[in-house]
Amino acid sequence: MEGVFMTKPSNGGTITLRGEHITLAHAIKVVGLASTGGQAKLLVRAGRITVNGALTMQPGRKLRVGDRFGRAGGTEWTIIS
Repeated sequence: MEGVFMTKPSNGGTITLRGEHITLAHAIKVVGLASTGGQAKLLVRAGRITVNGALTMQPGRKLRVGDRFGRAGGTEWTIIS
């Protein structure tokens, strides 16, 4: 089950996780990189998003405390507790 979380600056920063995990697509939507879940999934599948420095193609990937995600070569957010 996805946790409740909050975001900090839209130009990078942190997301505070209030549970075990959040999906990558949901996190992308929360920080404003996409306005819908569908757009978030497309960004990931297009190879425009990294997790912990590596490109990923899995929008359903679970992010946990300590994981970093963001635009390839750009802004990054870190999951904190």
